Amino acid sequence: MADLSTLARPYAKAAFDYANENGAVTEWENFLLVASTVVNDKSFSTWLDNPAVSAEHKSAALVDLYDTQVASANDSAFKQLLGGAQEVNLDSNTSYPKVSVALSNFVKQLSEQERLALLPEVYEHYRRHKAISLKQLDAYVTSAYPLTDDQRQMIKTRLAASLNASVVIHESVDPSLLAGATIKVGDKVIDDSMRGKLQQLKTQLTA
Repeated sequence: MADLSTLARPYAKAAFDYANENGAVTEWENFLLVASTVVNDKSFSTWLDNPAVSAEHKSAALVDLYDTQVASANDSAFKQLLGGAQEVNLDSNTSYPKVSVALSNFVKQLSEQERLALLPEVYEHYRRHKAISLKQLDAYVTSAYPLTDDQRQMIKTRLAASLNASVVIHESVDPSLLAGATIKVGDKVIDDSMRGKLQQLKTQLTA
């Protein structure tokens, strides 16, 4: 069976293509962000798995939650809770557009096909489509030691030239790599670490 990320790709592409063509990229992104956060909640996830709850009820609950708790100028407790979640950046005093008919239909389709659990992956792929359309990509660099300014600039320049896009570097350090670094852009991973090279050598020797 295909993994969740693979299953989510066509939904994310369809969502972004529609939103981009209709000037609603931010509206859809905000909803997908909130919906994916809600779906990741353990209690809500358990409710989604309940076969006694109809697909229509499940999709309506997500839409209604957004419309009443987020698409409002009121500083609701739910909006404050979301504001404290990682990566959620919603102004508690701002009024957001309510869910459009097209977006509501998209959620219904996901629910009818028992794919609401894919929303976190759909959101991540949607963000990538948006970044590509803006010619901006996120590169996650994990190195054995902190990068120097020269190393950071070299990686950024080479990736930008290779991908034909501006690149935002996100750094982390993992001493277990021994030396070198791994670079992840989207689904692609470049392993130039000493640990990775030793693993490749081990594989070749035991093949």
